[in-house]
Amino acid sequence: MSALSSTPNLAAWAIAGLATLGVILRPFSWPEAIWAVVGAVLLVALGLLPWQAALNGVLKGTDVYLFLVGMMLLSEIARKEGLFDWLSSIAVRHARGSATRLFLLVYIVGTVVTVFLSNDACAVVLTPAVYAAAKAARAEPLPYLFVCAFIANAASFVLPISNPANLVVYAAHMPPLPQWLARFALPSALAILATFAMLRISQNRELRRIKVATDIDPVTLSATGKVAGFGIVATAFVLLAASAFGLELGLPTFISGLAATLFVLAIRRGGLVEVVKDVSWSVLPLVAGLFVLVEALDVTGVLRMIAAALKASAQGAPEATAWGGGVLVAVLCNLVNNLPAGLLAGAAVQNADVSDKIAGAILIGVDLGPSLSVTGSLATILWLVAIRREGENVGALRFLKLGLLVMPPALVLALVGLLLV
Repeated sequence: MSALSSTPNLAAWAIAGLATLGVILRPFSWPEAIWAVVGAVLLVALGLLPWQAALNGVLKGTDVYLFLVGMMLLSEIARKEGLFDWLSSIAVRHARGSATRLFLLVYIVGTVVTVFLSNDACAVVLTPAVYAAAKAARAEPLPYLFVCAFIANAASFVLPISNPANLVVYAAHMPPLPQWLARFALPSALAILATFAMLRISQNRELRRIKVATDIDPVTLSATGKVAGFGIVATAFVLLAASAFGLELGLPTFISGLAATLFVLAIRRGGLVEVVKDVSWSVLPLVAGLFVLVEALDVTGVLRMIAAALKASAQGAPEATAWGGGVLVAVLCNLVNNLPAGLLAGAAVQNADVSDKIAGAILIGVDLGPSLSVTGSLATILWLVAIRREGENVGALRFLKLGLLVMPPALVLALVGLLLV
């Protein structure tokens, strides 16, 4: 029996698979983090993964943790200081009573936020603002909330910073910004337009029933709200600068978010406990657990097997490998979440030393594929956490039905655009 098919390895894969399934299906309505952490603990407790390897997996996520904490702090302080209420009043006024115009405005803003602040920021920062806008307009919020979920993936490869997964896939081989834009500008534009078209078609019936209020009271932005807004804009510039210098994004984001939060709290002279209490900290153990599950797959040799298969396929049929790799990774992201899938795919790409076309196709699969399911990407999980906080919820089956309509056209067109460049 080969090393890859030995009993301990099969047991490790089974635990990793069941833990991932728990994250997706949430049995007993338990939070996603519980299933990821239980899977990680079982791997160590049963001796299937050395604790040193598990710790190494947790530490690999340090940059992601810092990034998420910074963004969650920015979002929470902006929400508490009324920034989202102020932005929502502006959006509703510009909609001028039109549900479809409000839909387009939300999509444009979501694209900008994703491009310059990342897809996770779109989920964390924009979703509460969109919910506030729908509430101010006295409109059904879900069509607008769906925009936040799908544009967070569709626009996530316009720039390297638009999705932390981009940095994982390319790692030390990140192309310079001009090369990146030359490679991904057309695929990104096609993905963004296709996603908008399919979302608009899918939500047309609901939008025709929505009556957007026009008699809303103007909202005045407080001084602390302005500081929170400045913190978000400043963070965008910090991320662009960090990306230009090839730096990791976690620490700059954390420092920016913490600085903005402390500045606002200093002006208010209090409120730290309320901010800390309301941040969704459960996202961090979820991410840590997923990193440990990926480490188990690496230790058991799955990564070496994937890299070898990718290299052999790329040498024999490069264009078919680009298509197959992009589609396969897109599907895989919905089975195991795009964070572990991106880590595996990125390591395989680097080990196999494949062409730019194949690497680009795999990156598109990692970024766009998660639009199929509600737990396909970390951004969508963050979106789900955000809407649950507002009293909304979307089941896995409902999201899957919408994802089956929206994701495939965007993926196919993006891959076509990449191969045409």
